[in-house]
Amino acid sequence: MIELPVLRLDPDLPLPAYAKPGDAGVDLVAREAVVLAPGGGRAVVPTGIAIALPEGYAGFVQPRSGLAAKHGVTVLNTPGLVDSGYRGELKVCMVNLDPDSPFEIARGERIAQLVVQAVADVAFVELDVLDDTERGETGFGSSGR
Repeated sequence: MIELPVLRLDPDLPLPAYAKPGDAGVDLVAREAVVLAPGGGRAVVPTGIAIALPEGYAGFVQPRSGLAAKHGVTVLNTPGLVDSGYRGELKVCMVNLDPDSPFEIARGERIAQLVVQAVADVAFVELDVLDDTERGETGFGSSGR
């Protein structure tokens, strides 16, 4: 477990927390009420916190499955990437994919999850050819529907 420094930008909102033991993501809440129009309405929703990820880690903002399944509301650029050097307020780019109904996000509502993961730095080494694998160059849909 790592300790993650957090700056609470809104004292009335809770800090991110795991809903249940063993969960991978912590809930992020909306700092402002927002209405997402039907058919692709979107908004960048502030969360009321800023974090200081250590080098070697990144944050990945992901949708809440209940909002997606029940309302068609999701994170547009999923997963949203939070780099270790970023110190601004975490914001979530939300979209309403429901074709008919607007979706109201209430202040303090759980809107997304943040997963913090270790990430490796890589050095790209240019080659003339890559090694062969069983999969080779097969990609999208190559293993079935």
